[in-house]
Amino acid sequence: MTHRDLDRRVVVRRADSPGDLGWMVMAHGEIYARQFGWNTDFEALVAKIVADYATSHDPATEAAWIAEVDGQRVGCILLATGDRPQVARLRILLVSPDGRGLGVGSHLVEECLAFAQEAGYRQVTLWTNDILTSARRIYEAYGFVLTGEEKHHSFGHDLVGQTWTLELCT
Repeated sequence: MTHRDLDRRVVVRRADSPGDLGWMVMAHGEIYARQFGWNTDFEALVAKIVADYATSHDPATEAAWIAEVDGQRVGCILLATGDRPQVARLRILLVSPDGRGLGVGSHLVEECLAFAQEAGYRQVTLWTNDILTSARRIYEAYGFVLTGEEKHHSFGHDLVGQTWTLELCT
């Protein structure tokens, strides 16, 4: 990390400004295509997640955040209600190349988990793919445990999907 990196301040805020939700979709599409060669099926999945959130989220139990560095969006995360009572789903964590190495991912996950705790969730789950090693390290650092794996063909590639679970203190 350079001296310049140390001077850069990470700000995490609610994703409630015009363009935030669109940026989440665009950034996922562009970054995952560039990094992993994923096709637009992935961008469509993120667009559906974001559209569902935008049109029907309950602000008491669901929220989304944007991370900025020097006033520029560099990351995002979303917390949605899960399939069972008192279970939340962590969704679409992303840190752009410009935000990496600054703790952006950890800041986003910390904000998301604090909100989950305040909203009364007892458990947070997430689904990811095993090739996303940086995100996986963040999840492990916060106590998430791998609870399932399954091979699948998605986004133009053979992948291994993973389910991770975190029990929250009540």
